[in-house]
Amino acid sequence: MGVPAFFRWLSRKYPSIIVNCVEEKPKECNGVKIPVDASKPNPNDVEFDNLYLDMNGIIHPCTHPEDKPAPKNEDEMMVAIFEYIDRLFNIVRPRRLLYMAIDGVAPRAKMNQQRSRRFRASKEGMEAAVEKQRVREEILAKGGFLPPEEIKERFDSNCITPGTEFMDNLAKCLRYYIADRLNNDPGWKNLTVILSDASAPGEGEHKIMDYIRRQRAQPNHDPNTHHCLCGADADLIMLGLATHEPNFTIIREEFKPNKPKPCGLCNQFGHEVKDCEGLPREKKGKHDELADSLPCAEGEFIFLRLNVLREYLERELTMASLPFTFDVERSIDDWVFMCFFVGNDFLPHLPSLEIREGAIDRLVNIYKNVVHKTGGYLTESGYVNLQRVQMIMLAVGEVEDSIFKKRKDDEDSFRRRQKEKRKRMKRDQPAFTPSGILTPHALGARNSPGSQVTSNPRQAAYEMRMQNNSSPSVSPNTSFTSDGSPSPIGGIKRKAEDSDSEPEPEDNVRLWEAGWKQRYYKNKFDVDAADEKFRRKVVQSYVEGLCWVLRYYYQGCASWKWYYPFHYAPFASDFEGIADMPSDFEKGTKPFKPLEQLMGVFPAASGNFLPPTWRKLMSDPDSSIIDFYPEDFAIDLNGKKYAWQGVALLPFVDERRLRAALEEVYPDLTPEENRRNSLGGDVLFVGKHHPLHDFILELYQTGSTEPVDVPPELCHGIQGKFSLDEEAILPDQIVCSPVPMLRDLTQNTAISINFKDPQFAEDYIFKAVMLPGARKPAAVLKPSDWEKSSNGRQWKPQLGFNRDRRPVHLDQAAFRTLGHVMPRGSGAGIYSSAAPPPGTYQGNLYRPLLRGQQAQIPKLMSNMRPQDSWRGPPPLFQQQRFDRGVGAEPLLPWNRMLQSQNAAFQPNQYQMLAGPGGYPPRRDDRGGRQGYPREGRKYPLPPPSGRYSWN
Repeated sequence: MGVPAFFRWLSRKYPSIIVNCVEEKPKECNGVKIPVDASKPNPNDVEFDNLYLDMNGIIHPCTHPEDKPAPKNEDEMMVAIFEYIDRLFNIVRPRRLLYMAIDGVAPRAKMNQQRSRRFRASKEGMEAAVEKQRVREEILAKGGFLPPEEIKERFDSNCITPGTEFMDNLAKCLRYYIADRLNNDPGWKNLTVILSDASAPGEGEHKIMDYIRRQRAQPNHDPNTHHCLCGADADLIMLGLATHEPNFTIIREEFKPNKPKPCGLCNQFGHEVKDCEGLPREKKGKHDELADSLPCAEGEFIFLRLNVLREYLERELTMASLPFTFDVERSIDDWVFMCFFVGNDFLPHLPSLEIREGAIDRLVNIYKNVVHKTGGYLTESGYVNLQRVQMIMLAVGEVEDSIFKKRKDDEDSFRRRQKEKRKRMKRDQPAFTPSGILTPHALGARNSPGSQVTSNPRQAAYEMRMQNNSSPSVSPNTSFTSDGSPSPIGGIKRKAEDSDSEPEPEDNVRLWEAGWKQRYYKNKFDVDAADEKFRRKVVQSYVEGLCWVLRYYYQGCASWKWYYPFHYAPFASDFEGIADMPSDFEKGTKPFKPLEQLMGVFPAASGNFLPPTWRKLMSDPDSSIIDFYPEDFAIDLNGKKYAWQGVALLPFVDERRLRAALEEVYPDLTPEENRRNSLGGDVLFVGKHHPLHDFILELYQTGSTEPVDVPPELCHGIQGKFSLDEEAILPDQIVCSPVPMLRDLTQNTAISINFKDPQFAEDYIFKAVMLPGARKPAAVLKPSDWEKSSNGRQWKPQLGFNRDRRPVHLDQAAFRTLGHVMPRGSGAGIYSSAAPPPGTYQGNLYRPLLRGQQAQIPKLMSNMRPQDSWRGPPPLFQQQRFDRGVGAEPLLPWNRMLQSQNAAFQPNQYQMLAGPGGYPPRRDDRGGRQGYPREGRKYPLPPPSGRYSWN
């Protein structure tokens, strides 16, 4: 499932699920950085119990960021990861548990996607390096300026895979980091920390879900635990819903498309490598003090409240007159299942279902229409009722033809609009562009080093006039050539196709024309559509995939060996007779070992992360598995526009052939490589103040060799097994820093031990229900919130979890202080103690008074009651006051600021309407004005007038 597409759709349809994070920043005092005290109450008006980190979503942006220069070496990468975790911890501030999960060996179904991603990354990296060198040579040949090329090894992001030395070093660094924070950070004082590194099999987010499932099945589990999961993948939303925990929140970095990226050649922003011209960098600041600063701000975080999403889904999925009892938990499970059809990490999406075309809404509507006939729900605790799914799919198949035709019409309409836009832009181009000293410059850039300076302005103006006179006149009827210049007299006949239109990829399937199914199977699978047996095989594999994915989300990995063996999906209309298809999986399967997975997902270009004899199998022409590692491969755009959206046509790895080839090179592994190739488990850490500390220390002192049950009363109900760790962090032992720039921990009091989740029988079913004793959170949505999500009105996310949160503002004492410290007599600035001169600002600062309105003000003032005379004239535009009863929006901070400015900049003849010092009295919580006491007033009363009645 495309993360940007799904998140964009979700945030637009259900906007109230998003809350902006309130983040406290570290402060500096006399050059000393004062860290945030995470032990204090959470500024987001919520207290979280458990924080789970899907670490791969942190590792990638810290090691090879897209919007800033990359770290210089591995040590800087580790420090960047530490700082990122600190930032997340200070926002969430968990009180019970911190669970850090790194992707381990993945199921075979996931390895196919990993293989595609890593082959693409390798291919794109090599192509980018060649293109970068070509552009560099061209620029230097033309005399351009480029900074000297840094001689450093290109960071291969493929090393972020289990089994590599990088991941082994990362695990060591995180153990040191946890020990350091448990010793020195007050926010970690009573925290239980679990680290599941890359040696523990399973994807990070699924290890987290497996932990939550197993703890929920224990009698000591608190059903009202407030979970917070960090990660940017779209499937985290589905996984959070699948837990059926009432308090589940996701924190992620705010998605901002088209973020600026520095050029790979000159490190400047605003262009890509292919457009680099080798211009010198402009001076930034008076003394170039801003040279290293980035134009983009630090990424901000947002919360996704799944309890609010559950409210939306309950409202949307509630159906009347059902032949069975409505259960919101079961209907949410069905919604999660239907989202799989638009794509996920294990299956390609159906050709007729695209998120951006409203596919999920279409599925929900069909589901609500058909569910009366199905007699029940599609799923139950991760198991699929295929007979009912068949009814949904065949209903989608009935409208497939119309979906394809509408898609074609929309694409043609879009191209037509783009073509008209290009024509309009060419037509509006100026006949000439001023040059020399009259060249347009950005504000403040005229005196920059790149700007041209002429010694003879009069000569420059003369040359420009001559250039203007020599250019042919352009009449309204003049025709234009394709580049926007006037055509010769008489004009030329334009081509039928716009000359600058982008070439469209060839589409041999043409789904919008009759016979689309036959062409699809012929082009994509190289079989005839009449081959019913093959089509049946494709559908059966896809149905198995749907059952496997749902089981994976709700029960854990049903089979480590299963995978979908095709690059493309069948049509919805092919899902006929699926009720009779088996959906059982082989039991007792085991995951790959880390180095075996590297052989299954790495291209030959990343073979340097493998032992030499293993690496040879990827490049030796005589290797028995050389066909698994093609040097180049085709990418089928499959109706998309960009290569990254296409399908990489890589051969699938045959597990039996791979294992047979590896048997010959296994004896060549060193002891260190054998250690990295073994599967590990989770490690639990606590500090000296934690109740478990003494219990674990006693286990080490007694030298217990058997696993010991975790006492749940000592760690908020967590259950499992403890076993001694050979590489444990122990009190009074020095913890050496694996990062040279960080100090060793010489006075350590933290302790670690191996931890294993509670174990269950292989056929045990975790119930997908809300647990007894769970309290449903208070409703957040109001009728107006539902309307905002459906009628497209402008909506802004709230700050923090409390929708009644009072924005930060200056009180009266602060205004008086500003009146003392701001320069007097200048009349400059909003906070000047002197009122603006008459006529400087006519009424509202942001909307000047229209002609004739000035004369109306005295008339309006004469109609005011005495008790209203201190409230000032009514504003020309009303700020809506927040009223929970009517569902209005709160006054946001910038609205309050504008309101204060509007009241401050009134003409001084109405200065009597302001508070002390000429400042407007701030509004109280009820929207009225706070009056000022008459005793001790430091300014004279207004002169008496017949128009006003002063008491």
